[in-house]
Amino acid sequence: MPHKVSLTRLKLTDFRNYAALALDLDQRHVVLTGENGAGKTNLMEAISFLSPGRGLRRAAYADVARVGAADGFSVFAAVEGMEGPVEIGTGTAGTEEGQSRRLRLNGTPARTVDELTDHLRVLWLTPAMDGLFTGPSSDRRRFLDRLVLSLDPEHGRRASEFDRAMRSRNRLLSEFRPDPAWLTAIEREMAGLGVSMALARLEMLGLLTALVERSQSGGNFPSASLSLAGFLDNCHSLPAYDLEERYLSVLQDGRGRDAAAGRTLDGPHRSDLMIRHREKDMEAERCSTGEQKALLVGLVLAHARLVGDMTGHAPILLLDEIAAHLDQGRRAALFDRVDELGGQAFMTGTDRAMFEALGGRAHYLTVANGRVSE
Repeated sequence: MPHKVSLTRLKLTDFRNYAALALDLDQRHVVLTGENGAGKTNLMEAISFLSPGRGLRRAAYADVARVGAADGFSVFAAVEGMEGPVEIGTGTAGTEEGQSRRLRLNGTPARTVDELTDHLRVLWLTPAMDGLFTGPSSDRRRFLDRLVLSLDPEHGRRASEFDRAMRSRNRLLSEFRPDPAWLTAIEREMAGLGVSMALARLEMLGLLTALVERSQSGGNFPSASLSLAGFLDNCHSLPAYDLEERYLSVLQDGRGRDAAAGRTLDGPHRSDLMIRHREKDMEAERCSTGEQKALLVGLVLAHARLVGDMTGHAPILLLDEIAAHLDQGRRAALFDRVDELGGQAFMTGTDRAMFEALGGRAHYLTVANGRVSE
């Protein structure tokens, strides 16, 4: 069983509709119930800021601060973490747009927000992800990259540097006579970063596939078959150097086409995550809405188990409106699966009765108008 990571205290200041909030928690799961718009998801979003990135809504920081707040927002958490107890404080100062958030660990400024992954991993499933299988490929790439980041924090840096290099290449190609030496240098950088991104994604899919294949298939939540398409297809068995040279050639040969298009048409930014219902051998987008929801839940739970197995520490799970579209039997099975992962989960819903199968395994809280009560 992985070591349990848990939040024992959470404090918010000027976060969304919370002027101030202080919660004392234990290691049990946390169930937040209340009407729509009460602030349940806002609280989950605050916890998601205990991981690198812009949280589960990917919101601009200026939009996160409470309307009328004079000085940004703050999130504080006391955590029984991967390296022992730690106090985490993060937030922004001021209300201007384009600002970055700050991070303090045990009162000391951190160099980067990636240091959060030394103490806890936070994973989430939200209603906005329900269209993952039928939506644009960019949603699936973002979902996959979140999976990779949970085990490889450097993946985010590589992706950012690739995007920066690609923008530079696009600008150069828009010039009348771009400097060929400069263009080649940028393309070589893109080749190294792009192939590293692709291999990290493939490694994640391989780890998930191996976990699914050695686990018993759960009758309540189907398993997914995963693959990548759209970038260096059928070449992934080649050594990394050969892949980089092949992508470099693609970029050089495609300069005229990309200049005419105004963008780079080949690369890891064009990959798509292909998902199939393993038991039915059917593309996920062709499954029923209920099957898609169950497939997504099964995929997120499998990833959470993988994170626990690989790090030795169970992740914090944020499951927003998780019980809304599940029948009673599947809800009970979900709660058992979540409990078996060995971590702490935060779950939201409008009706407390939907969580009765959790019994004493959960701490139940009611949310109303930005206030939380027992």
